[in-house]
Amino acid sequence: MIDEDTERVRAAVADDVPAVRAVTDAAYQPYIERIGVVPQPMEADHAANVAAGKVFVTEEPVIGLVVIEAFSDHLFLDSIAVRPDAHGTGVGRRLLHFVDARARELGLDEIRLYTNAMMWENQKIYPRYGYEVVERRVDGPYDRIHYRKRLD
Repeated sequence: MIDEDTERVRAAVADDVPAVRAVTDAAYQPYIERIGVVPQPMEADHAANVAAGKVFVTEEPVIGLVVIEAFSDHLFLDSIAVRPDAHGTGVGRRLLHFVDARARELGLDEIRLYTNAMMWENQKIYPRYGYEVVERRVDGPYDRIHYRKRLD
């Protein structure tokens, strides 16, 4: 059975790197002034992440993406980005459902992520998808709220 929420999500390939960079920059650019530093996803090595199989994209052309990494006891959601002109169209929901499905495929029953405390929009979104706050911690210049989601 094909899950309509995840069927249009695919592993990124080298040709997607410019789009991955553009979508990430567009999604995180508005936060620079608010948090006072460049958000970490904007400084990521997108080509290396794509080559390592950590990046998954949706739509053609790419309008959303997730960067994930599997560990022995959880799936880490490093970044989720949706082009601003696609906000409210279900792309973020589709990507979060993909992350759940991917964790299950890998036999992992927990997803972890963090968001900057100044990105208050995210603090409303993640709990709606089953994430709970674990802690708030300062890591260098970043004030982060850490979340986890346990899968059934």
